[in-house]
Amino acid sequence: MATPRISAYLPADIDPTKAALAFGRRALPKLNEELQAPELLAQQRALMALCDLVHDPEKVYQAIALGFLDSLKTLLVHQDQTVRQKTAEVLSIMALHSIGREGLIRSGVIPALTGLLDDPVDICRKNTHQIFDMLAKLPEGAGAVLQAGLIPPLVLKLKTELDEIQELILGTLSNCLRVEVSEALAAGALTVLKEKLSHPSAAIRSKAAWVLLEISSQAEGKIAVCKEEVIPALVSLLEDTEPEVRVNSAGALMFATVTPQGRSSAMGAEAVPPLLTLVAEETSKARLNAIKSLTLLAELPEGRKALLDHRDTFQRCLHDPSEAVQRAAEIAIAVTDWKP
Repeated sequence: MATPRISAYLPADIDPTKAALAFGRRALPKLNEELQAPELLAQQRALMALCDLVHDPEKVYQAIALGFLDSLKTLLVHQDQTVRQKTAEVLSIMALHSIGREGLIRSGVIPALTGLLDDPVDICRKNTHQIFDMLAKLPEGAGAVLQAGLIPPLVLKLKTELDEIQELILGTLSNCLRVEVSEALAAGALTVLKEKLSHPSAAIRSKAAWVLLEISSQAEGKIAVCKEEVIPALVSLLEDTEPEVRVNSAGALMFATVTPQGRSSAMGAEAVPPLLTLVAEETSKARLNAIKSLTLLAELPEGRKALLDHRDTFQRCLHDPSEAVQRAAEIAIAVTDWKP
């Protein structure tokens, strides 16, 4: 389904071709001076030049060393929307480089960006969430997002934000909730994520399932997922038209069915038939997630009974190109064949 895309076009009265593009080590100090200048046009042009320069990791390193991040943090709350937009864009480009990500985390950019969560300009919010998404890929970045208290507002924004931004939020949450899930659960994340599992966008369905996978990988999350009856919704996605959605849903089930309550819920949702279908999926990740989920279901008498007639499905996987799938199939056969 086609959706409108967030525009990054500047206002008509701003001509980026007139930006004083500067090159070389000596140019950056001049740009930093212009960023701190009282003239709006000077700030705008300096930011446009900086957007071009920070595509180069060496320039990112130099900019951080020269103290640009302090100037940029100040401009994040500027009353001019073009300044806010270009400042967030500079930071999002810097976050593409490892040296930039490390610098942004150390300088405390994450708390400084929180004011842009409610910015009226779509592209400002998108750039902000791109930065969060990139920084959260690092353990220290995920920790900084958690420390800034951003999890509850991010969960809340999933209800109202544009689809493009929702994808970025889900990416951020998937990395942060790998560290800690309590705040997200308290903020009602499971209710929101359950709704996202039926979203028209395959990317959002897939990423929502991935966040649930991270939640279900922790003991507290497993209990909550069962309590909120998320498992039936995950089972329904095992037959989704998009492969990545099926893979992530099977992965979430693999963790959620570790508990007796999770296994009972999955059996009640008739998870066995679609999981057996996934064992023949093209990707080894899908096959592995499905086999491991089925192995857990085989620990229930009714699960073992349902799988005894499909032993040949696991037998075929003993010759799978993936060694991990082969080992999983061996365990599945042993559990299915076990007699009390």
